[in-house]
Amino acid sequence: MPAKSDKDKRQSIIDACRGMNALGINQGTSGNISLRHDNGLLITPTSVPYETMQPEQIVFMGLDGSHDPSQRPSSEWRFHLDILRARPEVNAVVHAHPPYSTILAIMNLEIPPIHYMIACAGGDSIRVAPYATFGTQELSEHAVQALEGRLACLLEHHGMIAVGPSLSKAMWLSVEVEALARQYHGCLQIGTPRLLPKQEIKNVLGRIAGYGPADK
Repeated sequence: MPAKSDKDKRQSIIDACRGMNALGINQGTSGNISLRHDNGLLITPTSVPYETMQPEQIVFMGLDGSHDPSQRPSSEWRFHLDILRARPEVNAVVHAHPPYSTILAIMNLEIPPIHYMIACAGGDSIRVAPYATFGTQELSEHAVQALEGRLACLLEHHGMIAVGPSLSKAMWLSVEVEALARQYHGCLQIGTPRLLPKQEIKNVLGRIAGYGPADK
């Protein structure tokens, strides 16, 4: 059985998974979540309904990719692992298939600076990683590149990734990205939206540090 601190982290992942579906930013078991832990990460198992998921089913994986062979980590474990390797300041990775983010990803449309809240994702745009088959190393490499200097990206014909220093921050950002995607989708129904200038996003970036829920 996991130690208490380990079990608390595992339960927080399960709670976040259930939260994704309750918030409408994911469907079924298509999303997955990881959380840095000790010298590796804890990650959701593949194809286990969130409603029945138990803490002991959350998979511990070393940063070398090793894990208990009796457990099956998410099919997307590669980009979780590679993001946490590449970004030491990141402690949580949330992947989901939110409707509006996925619509834009299918259309290969990055989210431009339509609203100052885009700065919460780390810059003046939310990029789209090129398509690659789910679970592949190619997709992982595309995702890591799209996240350079950013805290969120879209995955072409797939979904969205949000990262953060804590699971609460990564979950909060996931919801904000979907809100931005919905706003941009709505703007495109009317015409071409005016965009905020780069200098204003730079100004907002200087003021928005620490925005969102307190780390826990």
